[in-house]
Amino acid sequence: MYAPRVIFSMLGALAVFAVATYWLSGSLTGTAVKTAISAVLLQIGYFGGVLYLVWKESRSRTIRPSVRREETEKLPVSPFKGSEPFNR
Repeated sequence: MYAPRVIFSMLGALAVFAVATYWLSGSLTGTAVKTAISAVLLQIGYFGGVLYLVWKESRSRTIRPSVRREETEKLPVSPFKGSEPFNR
């Protein structure tokens, strides 16, 4: 989630919402209040989305090391060759 893109998209959605609300109701004050409420709801949704992404990433990081540990335990170990210099 790229923050500037989210902000510009949110402003665009709020502008469309404000125009549609004003066209339907004809009230400038009602449009301002409803648009402000929509902005707060959009911010709550964005914050929830970021929290979900952080939770998902932290969960995947705690699961991965145990999987890697099991994979390394299953790898076959080859014996040292007699031609290696430290094995004389």
